[in-house]
Amino acid sequence: MGCIFSREAADQGDIRDTIQAREIDKRIAQQSTAEKKVQKLLLLGAGESGKSTIFKQIKVLFQTGFDDSEKKNYTSVVHANAYQSIKILLDGLQEFSESEQEKYTLLPENKAIGEKLTEIGNRTQQPPLTEELAQQIEALWKDPAIQASYLRANELQLPDCASHFLNDIHRLAQPDYVPSKEDVLYARVRTMGIVETEFSPVGETKKRGELYRLFDVGGQRNERRKWIHLFDGVTAVIFCAALSEYDQTLFEDESSNRMIETKELFEWVLKEPTFEKTSFLLFLNKFDIFEQKINKVPLNTCEWFKDYKPLTSGQAEVENAYGYVKTKFEELYNESTPPDQRLDRVFKVYKTTALDENLIKRTFRLVDEVLVRQRLMDAKML
Repeated sequence: MGCIFSREAADQGDIRDTIQAREIDKRIAQQSTAEKKVQKLLLLGAGESGKSTIFKQIKVLFQTGFDDSEKKNYTSVVHANAYQSIKILLDGLQEFSESEQEKYTLLPENKAIGEKLTEIGNRTQQPPLTEELAQQIEALWKDPAIQASYLRANELQLPDCASHFLNDIHRLAQPDYVPSKEDVLYARVRTMGIVETEFSPVGETKKRGELYRLFDVGGQRNERRKWIHLFDGVTAVIFCAALSEYDQTLFEDESSNRMIETKELFEWVLKEPTFEKTSFLLFLNKFDIFEQKINKVPLNTCEWFKDYKPLTSGQAEVENAYGYVKTKFEELYNESTPPDQRLDRVFKVYKTTALDENLIKRTFRLVDEVLVRQRLMDAKML
């Protein structure tokens, strides 16, 4: 009887194992099917091109946004950005005063404050902002020498968030300060490693089942070696190029122009064999800053754009210069992509400002329409 009982128990155990194995196989199959519906997007570009801001906008526009707890976590980042911005401008005074000492010398009453904030800026961890520190930063920010330094920001590694935070320094120093959504978008933290998120530009209903997994990786040179691990199975590359950086140099190499670096990087990515049939979506980003700069700083300051000749001024010149840059990137795409390869992938150019919610929302919905259409064409359904 014992042997019979043991055999029956063993048979029942085998049945349970078989059922469990089938259930596991079923779940794996379901997961594989779901994975096939997730379109992989790779967000690439040189450092300071605005990739991280676009990544944060995805959370704001197509996910749950930033709750108060997450916003509070940005407080120290915002404070650090303010300290770093004023320190960079102070460092600029030392550099620029070699040629024009009087113009780039602080007012006597601000010299001690300048020394104090330079020391704070040099620390690996800055203190929380207080009203007293805010008053001192405000005094420096209004100093004619600092404003003269700010006018030459393109020669410094000054973050784009500088004026946003320095113009509102007293709000940032309030004891109950919680960063706003705009503060979080402006806050600058250098991307290290790889971050990813999933979203649907058509909303939570995902009526078409189109779900995207977006990967963002650091754009600085020392981060790019990590890119290669993400190249397989990419539906589209979103490449960010900062329009406004035609007269600026790299953070990691101040002898290299940022726009030239972007050109060379875009060309290298286009020629990567893994992307032979991958769609390319070029975001010409920071149009808002470009719009303010183009009538003050000639576009032909950049070697790549040396043959550009302004035809007009004002808003007409903004659009003329933008059209020229767009054409240069389109020509680079055609030069770097064999004619037969152009048939297998999509190439679209979008004018973007990463801080503009409505524009980014419209852009990603256009991206969604383009990629859906391409998938249908690949499936011979169009």
